[in-house]
Amino acid sequence: MMVVPYKNQSKGKKEQVADMFNSISHKYDFLNHLLSGGIDIIWRKKAIKLLQKKGIKSVLDIATGTGDFAIEALKIKPEKIVGIDISEGMLAFGVEKIKKLGLDNIITLQKGDSEKIPFSDNSFDAITVSFGVRNYETLDKGLKEMYRVLKPGGHCLILEFSNPKSFPMKQLYSFYSKFCLPVLGKLISKDPAAYTYLPESVQAFPDGEDFLKIYGECGFINTQWIPMTGGICSIYLGHKKAKNA
Repeated sequence: MMVVPYKNQSKGKKEQVADMFNSISHKYDFLNHLLSGGIDIIWRKKAIKLLQKKGIKSVLDIATGTGDFAIEALKIKPEKIVGIDISEGMLAFGVEKIKKLGLDNIITLQKGDSEKIPFSDNSFDAITVSFGVRNYETLDKGLKEMYRVLKPGGHCLILEFSNPKSFPMKQLYSFYSKFCLPVLGKLISKDPAAYTYLPESVQAFPDGEDFLKIYGECGFINTQWIPMTGGICSIYLGHKKAKNA
């Protein structure tokens, strides 16, 4: 069964996810850092380090939200970064943030659907996604689109929540995600569904080896799974076969 934010609505997952992020966009950055204890910043830094010294000139950041991962990607020194998202509310905050930082000459944010990426084949040296793929309506469709717009030999970096498997992190994370996170999210964001959906979507997501299997089926090679912080979060790396390989 597909997990959606608003169970009493007839809209599809994609539309509901857009509505949800529009609803919480004004508090998203604050809640992200608060509810993760700031460790989400460390996860992004560790992930982007894996793309350094790869000669990457162009980056597409999918489900860019307010642009945090796109901004972090500046450390790999690309010539351009494009971020896409289906939430106009999140993009509005992201555009303002990037302008204030004086980065709008390098980073461009625009509305875009992860399952219908508005770029031609073989357009980007690297694709990044942070905490976005579990929100795809059709996971394999989104991954195949990412593969399509990635240049041969290009890199795909996905950062996503996962389910810890070992004691005591498994039990601690389960308690926090079921009882603490929804209450705090509701109090601050005023959208109770958003932070009930988050743990439900993480629970339903095919993480670890299950994700690597889907990743490979969508064309990516040399895939890697790197669990972090006891398995709360995972990095997935994949590549598109080079033309001369």
